[in-house]
Amino acid sequence: MKGIILAGGTGSRLHPATLVVNKQLLPVYDKPMIYYPLSALMLAGIREILIISGPDSLPHYRTLFGDGSALGLRIAYAEQPRPEGLPQAFTIARDWLAGEAAMLVLGDNIFFGNGLGPMLRRAVADVRARGGATVFSYRVEDPERYGVIAFDEAGRAISIEEKPERPRSRFAMTGLYLFDAAVCDHAATLTPSARGELEITDLARRYMEAGTLRIEAMGRGFAWLDTGTHDSLLEAAEFVRTIQRRQGIQIACLEEIAYLQGFIPREQAEARGQALARTAYGRAILSAIEDAPAPLPFGERRQGDRRQG
Repeated sequence: MKGIILAGGTGSRLHPATLVVNKQLLPVYDKPMIYYPLSALMLAGIREILIISGPDSLPHYRTLFGDGSALGLRIAYAEQPRPEGLPQAFTIARDWLAGEAAMLVLGDNIFFGNGLGPMLRRAVADVRARGGATVFSYRVEDPERYGVIAFDEAGRAISIEEKPERPRSRFAMTGLYLFDAAVCDHAATLTPSARGELEITDLARRYMEAGTLRIEAMGRGFAWLDTGTHDSLLEAAEFVRTIQRRQGIQIACLEEIAYLQGFIPREQAEARGQALARTAYGRAILSAIEDAPAPLPFGERRQGDRRQG
């Protein structure tokens, strides 16, 4: 399983803040926005990752992450000449995926909650074992802004609509998707909607009609935030600040996750923590090492471990 972060677009709803910088490089409280979706891929156990963005932004991401080895990852980069809808990520990534399944996460989405890592790893294992696709749903107050999933009495998805005027449910598709190796072929045959874009709902509907789409609900114990407007960006920053100050943890501390997942050795994590020791972010890395002097085998957790990514 490989991971893709779609971090393109013009960020027009955030102008003028995004006139000279890619939206996913803006800070959400104390770290770049892209740290949050990258942390979700890492919590899922994915170490081979492609960042897709515009040609002007890719040099900044290369400066930020390099080849990913500092986090125990293999990060590659691909250019999105112009945004043409979310499934475009799979046409851009076809050669890089080389026939493997993929987890796609949108660069402006934040996921947080108790048990997030295990849930993501179960979903990855399920797609690996059975193929098909998994999308994550979340109950929202304003479903007309999203792709909406309606269910039958048995809890099976029976319709998926993009921004419907009269939503059939309050369950929205989040910006996190898992697809099997057939996804690139499906994406290549999609046609643009009336909005002029390829729609992720059309891609998910292909799997639903084939009977291979699974819906993973993110319940009350989870938070899903997108950061596409000034208000939602501020709300996300306030959420991160509140959780971190109240609980004394770091959300999306990449080196902490990499160390606890066994992606990097203690010495590498400690060096990064010491370099950033004047910040809460750096202290979180050092705290992780103190709490777990040797990382557990991949996927295991200590009793009472409070870190959720």
